[in-house]
Amino acid sequence: MAERALVVIPTYNEAVNLPNLVPQILAQDARLEVLIVDDASPDGTGRVADELARGTPRVHALHREAKLGLGTAYLAGFRWALERGYDFVFEMDADFSHDPTHLPDFLRAVVTADLVLGSRYLGGKVTVVNWPIGRLMLSYWANVYARWLTGLRIWDLTGGFKCFRRRVLETIDLSKVRSNGYAFQIEMSVRAWRKGFKLAEVPIVFVDRTEGQSKMNRKIVREAIWVVPRLRLMTWFGRI
Repeated sequence: MAERALVVIPTYNEAVNLPNLVPQILAQDARLEVLIVDDASPDGTGRVADELARGTPRVHALHREAKLGLGTAYLAGFRWALERGYDFVFEMDADFSHDPTHLPDFLRAVVTADLVLGSRYLGGKVTVVNWPIGRLMLSYWANVYARWLTGLRIWDLTGGFKCFRRRVLETIDLSKVRSNGYAFQIEMSVRAWRKGFKLAEVPIVFVDRTEGQSKMNRKIVREAIWVVPRLRLMTWFGRI
């Protein structure tokens, strides 16, 4: 049976972006399918997702009853993918900050890795476009902080462009993943690393959204600050 890959895209008010993004994803590789996980967006994103799903069997929509957060959206998508036998599962943003043309790079890299991360800081080189300097410095130093405390030598631990082999998601106990904001990205990578899986990075160019509104807020930043030391403690006590 041919390999199948699912791109999980959490959405909240992304009706403008989806009709352009989804066809570009599907054009990258015949193995790729898309699952849109929508959190009851008031702008009609759910209706757009249903329309796209009616147009091709390679697009699927999963509707949730409220805005429940990024991490739980991905967990719902992971479980959906595992139940349906996908070999590879991607995380990807809906706002074009993750360029669909990078998807083949992930598929090539995952041949010899278990989890591939798209890196904005690989080798110390910054490949971020249109971020204000304050946002860029927050992101860069958050990664330095996360590397130092977790011990995981990955350049971009907070990025959300990833590809998991199925066995990684099967091995991690998803019911124990607690982070729900961008700290979710750190937690999933640390859990995969601690289970002995091979992590790899591929360079990406990250471009700030041009349509819609950023979901970054102070609550997400605070969560990331306390989640990282919690992960370190869990590692010390063998809880991961």
